[in-house]
Amino acid sequence: MHEQRTESYGQQGATIVDRFGVWLSTRAILRQIPAHPVDLLDIGCGYHAVQMRALGSRLRQGVGIDFQIDPQLKLLGNMSFLEGDAEESMRRLEGRQFDVVLMNSVLEHIFDSQGILSLCHRLLRPSGTLLVNVPTWLGKVFLEFSAFRLGLSPKVEMDDHKMYYGKRDLWPLLVRAGFRPSAMQLKYHKFGLNLFASARKSPPA
Repeated sequence: MHEQRTESYGQQGATIVDRFGVWLSTRAILRQIPAHPVDLLDIGCGYHAVQMRALGSRLRQGVGIDFQIDPQLKLLGNMSFLEGDAEESMRRLEGRQFDVVLMNSVLEHIFDSQGILSLCHRLLRPSGTLLVNVPTWLGKVFLEFSAFRLGLSPKVEMDDHKMYYGKRDLWPLLVRAGFRPSAMQLKYHKFGLNLFASARKSPPA
């Protein structure tokens, strides 16, 4: 039996290294979000839901999933949250659809990566977009050195990693989840330490 995680990212604060990483990820994500208001599902949104809040007027309605959420965020009118396991929470959303589904530094924490990507595909509207950011195998070296040797990142985050990704790892998972290769873009960023994927759900034939 695997130990169940109960703490959200950022709940105990963040180091300057982590804050810089979040800033870089947020820039990449915002470039992929349409200018018009969208309905967003943020899986593993973190205690402070940084990316969701960064959308500002581009967020029509947002749903965030994580183990625990800052109580102040629950007072915001256009955001709602599900606290608990990502996969179980996503199944509670069956029947709803979103313009954008976001998984920022989440997939590497999931044992059943194929299953959760398939759930993402089902929760997207036709022509909706899945955005995924994951650490690469090169990133593994730097992340573990930073956490285990230098103490610049939380050890608990690295100890919870189940997988690291290159394009050859992530591409087939997205295809099997239902995304067409012609509607996918995968690129390395953060000096090759992360892989960012954008996958659009094709309308029914």
